[in-house]
Amino acid sequence: MFRSVLVAIAALSLATATHAQDQAPRPVTTYKAPRAADGHPSLEGVWTNASITRLERNSRHGATLSLTEMEVGKIEARNQALIDLGNRPTAPNATVTDLPADCSDGRGTDCNYNAAWTDPGSVVMRVGGQGRNGFITSTPDGRVPMRPGLKPRPRNGGPSDHPESRALGERCLLSFGTSSGPVMTPGLYNNTYQIVQTRDHVAIVVEMVHDARIIRIGGKHQTAAIRPWMGDSIGRWEGETLVVETVGFHPQQVFRGASEHLKVTERFTPVSADRMHYGFWVEDPTVFRQPWGGEYEFSRLNGMIYEYACHEGNYGLANILSGAREEERTGVKTAPTNIDQVAAQGEEGGEEN
Repeated sequence: MFRSVLVAIAALSLATATHAQDQAPRPVTTYKAPRAADGHPSLEGVWTNASITRLERNSRHGATLSLTEMEVGKIEARNQALIDLGNRPTAPNATVTDLPADCSDGRGTDCNYNAAWTDPGSVVMRVGGQGRNGFITSTPDGRVPMRPGLKPRPRNGGPSDHPESRALGERCLLSFGTSSGPVMTPGLYNNTYQIVQTRDHVAIVVEMVHDARIIRIGGKHQTAAIRPWMGDSIGRWEGETLVVETVGFHPQQVFRGASEHLKVTERFTPVSADRMHYGFWVEDPTVFRQPWGGEYEFSRLNGMIYEYACHEGNYGLANILSGAREEERTGVKTAPTNIDQVAAQGEEGGEEN
């Protein structure tokens, strides 16, 4: 019996140590969410993380994470002015230099997408009611702590050699940027999610490129050689919080340059009837100097997610490849556009605080 007790204590200690590793921010809240059928907090509904705020802090803020109400007001007013400017009618005979954003150098989101097609958010992200200038909280400068001297992953041929070398979003395989996660971050548009919850699974339906994350509650990580898109996610409940641990990412799915050793821990905690705290913790010692993480809050939406028909009428991918073949035939390199790069990065798709 004594030996059995020791084994039980050792097992408990190991489990506690494993679960205690993530340092994702925890919210300060006394809110108790409505219960699902199994007695756990209900996360179900439609949510959005659309925000002007992005993952990394703008360097001009230095070590300051929070914003004053005056700063929040100025940022949101400046962003609204840009929205109003983009919504103005454009004269039929306008040239490139007459557009609201100067596109004469061929760069910038407004040079590729009309503003009417984008919806990156119009408000500063708040956590506990406090305005934020970035999601990352674990590093003094609010930036991803990349290891110095890292070389980019080798590419098999040029970016337009064949369909498989184009971005995953262009191929309708995975969302642009990291909308689907983990870590889930807002992008240029379609920043809407629906959570469906059962006793054994939680599904997060992502509007952008119709992704669906399936989280197995109480499961164990798969050991199969095949790695799924969005990784292998298992979850557990800690009181009011759903904790999700994801490993085994698909080798073509790259989050901030991470390798196959990437591990992401997420914490979903309802903090009011219409707000849900989202904390995240990122680990990959081969790419990052240290583990890092941060937080933001989802807002509840009244409505539904509409179908993202990614490939219907998609002539862009075919035109990109045919244009590359024409460049090879003529030897004349045309000026590139960067919309695929901006969309693929996701986090850079909106106004930075």
